[in-house]
Parts: sequence; structure tokens; C-alpha cells
Amino acid sequence: MTATLSATLSVDDLRPGAPGRDHAITRLHELLLSAARFELSRRRAALSYVRGEEVDDLANQAADDALMAVLGKLDDYRGASRFTTWAYKFALLEAGVRLRRRAWQGREVVLDPASWPGFADSGESAQQQVEHGELVAALRRAIEGALTPHQRQVFVALALNGVPIDVLAERLDTTRGALYKTLHDARRKLRAELAAEGLARPEGGQADG
Repeated sequence: MTATLSATLSVDDLRPGAPGRDHAITRLHELLLSAARFELSRRRAALSYVRGEEVDDLANQAADDALMAVLGKLDDYRGASRFTTWAYKFALLEAGVRLRRRAWQGREVVLDPASWPGFADSGESAQQQVEHGELVAALRRAIEGALTPHQRQVFVALALNGVPIDVLAERLDTTRGALYKTLHDARRKLRAELAAEGLARPEGGQADG
């Protein structure tokens, strides 16, 4: 069925007012559901704690979200690849998002700078440990003094504690794009603070020598 769908479905079939649009949307959803199931099956090792019926529910949710994304971005399709190949990627992306959200379900998202993970490296020399300690101390000061409370939360969660950005977006009721912007601004501020202490190059600066 997927092969037939790939051979016959096109972006023009999904335009508002196109003959048989509802049928085309149904066919597209079938394609996206197949893609989502494939992606979840590929990541089966990460789903060992999830029951089979829940995996299928995750696939359906991913296909639903992918369908809405494809229909909302039809004008972005430029024909560089076959339309179904382009649409297929939305389902793979959404399946990954659903999987990460499921993995973090019930887990605490740490936003407090006091809860940083350890940075110690037992393989460092004494000199390296001193330099490393100075850098970490300066970074702490910069985070606490240069960033806004929201920037601190986002930087700590994403850059220090490895929280997936789509999980954080859901917890903070915001968008991935907004979080990327906040993280970029936070990193720019931190680099400027560290550069002022001689611990980093200014943004866009060149190395000496």
C-alpha cells in the first residue's frame, strides 16, 4: 500500500478545493502512520518499557501531528525530492518527538543552576583541574549574574542537563523556536562575560597568533 501511495499522491491532491482532497488526506495519513510505526520500530530498544498498544497510540499521535504539519506547509514544498519523501520526514520527526516526550514522562526537568551535573574529570592534571575550576566558577557567576531568570532556566535545562528541547517546550508551554532563540541569546551573553574575564574569545573574534 505504501508503494502505491508514494506513486500516486502529490501536493496538488491536498490543496483546498482539489477533487478528492478528503481521500488524498486519508491516503497521506496512512503513509505517515506507516512512517511513524517504522521509526518507533527502529527505536524499539528505547521502548522496552512501553506496552504494544501504547506504541501504536504514539504512532497514531505522531501521524496526526505530521499530517497537520504537512498540510500547513504545502507552500514550503519546492519539489527537490518526491512529495511523499518530503512528507515522510515529518512523520519521522514527530515519532521522535513523541518518543522523547514519553521517555521523559513523569521525570523531573531540572531548571535550578544549583543542581548542575558534576564536571570533575579524574584524568585531568592538577593544572588542568585548576583551570577547569576557574572556568566553571566563572560560568556559574555569569549564569547567575548575566542571564534573566528565563534564560537561566532554559540554559540549565538544555545545555547542562540535556533535556530534549521538545520536552522543555511542552513543560514551559512555549515553542521550540522560542527556546532556540532564548538559548542563543543566553550563550551570547555568557560568551561575552567569559571573554571579559579572559576565559573565552568574544563572539566572532579570532584566535591570537
